Amino acid sequence: MAGFEGVASAPMQRIAVIGCGGSGKTHLARRLAAVLDLPLTHLDGAYYDSGWNPLPQDEFAALQRTMVTRPRWIIEGNYAGTLPIRLASADTVIFLDLPAITCLAGIVRRRWRYRGGQHPEAGVYDRITWSFVRYILGYRSTMRPRVRRLLAEHAPHARLVTLTSRRRAARLVARLRASSRPGRPGCSRTGSRGPGRWS
Repeated sequence: MAGFEGVASAPMQRIAVIGCGGSGKTHLARRLAAVLDLPLTHLDGAYYDSGWNPLPQDEFAALQRTMVTRPRWIIEGNYAGTLPIRLASADTVIFLDLPAITCLAGIVRRRWRYRGGQHPEAGVYDRITWSFVRYILGYRSTMRPRVRRLLAEHAPHARLVTLTSRRRAARLVARLRASSRPGRPGCSRTGSRGPGRWS
């Protein structure tokens, strides 16, 4: 996959992981946090209380403004209404742009494994509704163009890594894991390479 060498040699201290529901944001973010030793926040956990009541939008936005002032973080979640807050502060944006069928399979596997409900220890908040299914089916035609506009407007400074399959996501993690081993050149935690686009 061309370009992963550049990702591995660049500093990755503030990472926004975004994408459709079921695309694997939570799983990928957990793996990245382990490899890069970065504190991880799952936005579903910040947005919902134990009864699935959402945080008011202004409070949710204020919470994220505080999160992004920290020097090092991974924040995973889409939430397009507050996405500009994360994009403006991220040095790296990882966009999971997977086909709808793959994302639907993802939410089915998640339901099979976790049996629904909230699992904060795993960052999993599993609630399937028809509106959520419709959102997944229409993500590439309706939400993806909006996300791309937000990326262009709020994150021209950031490295954008677009992943279009689970295999590519796994290869990204493998590349970063290999580059972060002691004695290997191009450690992912340091570097001076500027903004770029990888896919």
